[in-house]
Amino acid sequence: MSKFPLPPGSTVGIIGGGQLGRMLALAAARLGFDTAVLDPDPDCTAGRVASKRFTAAYDDPEALKGLADACDVVTFEFENAPADAAESLLALGAEVAPPPIALAVAQDRFEEKTFLNGLGVETTPFEPITSARHIGPALDLLGAPALLKTRRQGYDGKGQTWVETHDDAEAAFRRIGRKPAILEARAEFRRELSIVAARARDGEVAAYPLGENFHEAGILRRTIAPAAASKDVQDHAEGIVRRVLTNLDYIGVMAVELFEMEGGRLLVNEIAPRVHNSGHWTLDGCEVDQFEQHVRAIAGWPLGPTEPIAPVEMVNLIGAEVEEWRKLAGDRSARLWLYGKGEARPGRKMGHVNRLRGKD
Repeated sequence: MSKFPLPPGSTVGIIGGGQLGRMLALAAARLGFDTAVLDPDPDCTAGRVASKRFTAAYDDPEALKGLADACDVVTFEFENAPADAAESLLALGAEVAPPPIALAVAQDRFEEKTFLNGLGVETTPFEPITSARHIGPALDLLGAPALLKTRRQGYDGKGQTWVETHDDAEAAFRRIGRKPAILEARAEFRRELSIVAARARDGEVAAYPLGENFHEAGILRRTIAPAAASKDVQDHAEGIVRRVLTNLDYIGVMAVELFEMEGGRLLVNEIAPRVHNSGHWTLDGCEVDQFEQHVRAIAGWPLGPTEPIAPVEMVNLIGAEVEEWRKLAGDRSARLWLYGKGEARPGRKMGHVNRLRGKD
């Protein structure tokens, strides 16, 4: 007999102690669940709002055994958690959602794009790169300039660089640390969009409206949602995310980042098997936000509504911008979300602000 749906009082495990884990823990608490967080930082922001914490490496066998014993289901707040850790949890008898295959696919850009293309989902053309000498022939196939990205790790613009000419190949490979990579053709897109959706244990899929994203220095700066998009574009995006979720037998929330080309054609930039920065607008724009939706899905509860109750502009607070918290707290148009982090380093996401558009 299935243990799902989990009753209130059950424990949700979260691997990763950052802001996404913190907001997952808060959402779980609102539904009556306890949480246990595994993170190597003893002062991680998610651990400070959790019922229990394990301070250890993500693949520490003893910590994973403790997490498996303490939790009724375990999830992840970031896709670069070791896929082996998820497999270890399964071997220990833990329920893990999303499935480890989703982590494995999303952690390697070559595997991710190969998987997507195999589903008939279009991406930018790409070529694998294992040394600087492969860049020139790939550039001939893809055209210049092209974007060189490490296959693994890399986020918020890290681990990637533009290759302008054949002469730049060696320097470009050095700039990414001489790591296995892919070279992507330049996409002449109109704008960047993303769609956040959830798949429940019974296979139900619920998608939020598209968000339009604006980046600065490789970091998401703001999201406007719902994006001004035709029904055809929304339906196309929902079809993509549904195909990905179903083929991974996915449970939980996923974000798919998209390039909208001329004529409404959509290319997938990448998938994120977790709650996502571009979905923060749902915290104030929907009855059930992405964090509660993820908890509902992994706990075997019915998915909540995804229709917007208000249009929202989400703006990330990066680095020292968080020092404006007094002013923002007094802004009647702003809903302030702070992550409880310490040092406001340049490029570090410290919080975000949601503004209901059209509201003074």
